[in-house]
Amino acid sequence: MTIRNYADAIICGDAESTVRALPPESANTIVTSPPYYQQRDYGAGLQIGNESSPEAYVQKLAAVFRECFRVVAKDGTLWLNLGDKYKDGRLLGMPWRVVFALESIGWILRSDIIWHKTNAMPASVKNRPTTDHEYVFMFSRSPDYFYNADAIREPHVTFTEKSRMMGGRGHFGKRGGTPEQGKNGGNPNLHNGRWDQAFHPLGRNKRTVWQIPLSKFPEAHFAVFPEKLVETCVMASTSPNGLVLDPFAGSGTVAIVAQRLGRHFVGIDCNEKYCALAKKRLQKSQLAFSLT
Repeated sequence: MTIRNYADAIICGDAESTVRALPPESANTIVTSPPYYQQRDYGAGLQIGNESSPEAYVQKLAAVFRECFRVVAKDGTLWLNLGDKYKDGRLLGMPWRVVFALESIGWILRSDIIWHKTNAMPASVKNRPTTDHEYVFMFSRSPDYFYNADAIREPHVTFTEKSRMMGGRGHFGKRGGTPEQGKNGGNPNLHNGRWDQAFHPLGRNKRTVWQIPLSKFPEAHFAVFPEKLVETCVMASTSPNGLVLDPFAGSGTVAIVAQRLGRHFVGIDCNEKYCALAKKRLQKSQLAFSLT
């Protein structure tokens, strides 16, 4: 089989065996959010998430991402979103258990990102802080991988009203205006009043805390992958016409974002209802895009 059999398709099947059927080194990046451990019953016999133990869950996910390691390009990446789980009052540390399992396969952990959910639901817990974050892990297949930092740069803060720098914006453009003596002492641009040359014109490098609200889709009846989060991953790790793989496609958010950004996609899910929903969303999204 060749990638032409799969590109721009939603495939209904279990993740491990379906990814195994994909050609090697055919995806430029993988962006996905697997079912969390014992979080929800998706009503599919082949679903991952309802295993009897954390160890069994980790093994199931590791088997999927072992196949993904073969399918992703040598300079490809994996962006993995995963939430944690409390059981009997104990936080299980599920995201990090999965990380260590993926490292044993060969994946290289490049970054652990905090997704701060700015509209997280309040909780009734009284003996610990309310959780309002999840992890997004960035892996690469090899030390030399594709990463477009310029595509996801953030606005500079240093010379805005949000700056916490000593003296604030009053230092900008002033000769010898470095706030702390000795800091950046070897950079003549700063001390000669050329602070603008020390900052990239497209913005500062992306930080590891992403403040993104949860997204809702009425037909899904649960929170879906935020498009803004997916967009960041896709833009950083692919060029136009690149291929994005999501082995746990759910309602199809990754595919929709890839399509909108001019990338190809392959979405896989074992739930027939979700596959139908993803295809429906893609058709609506494509129609709306063609009308703009």
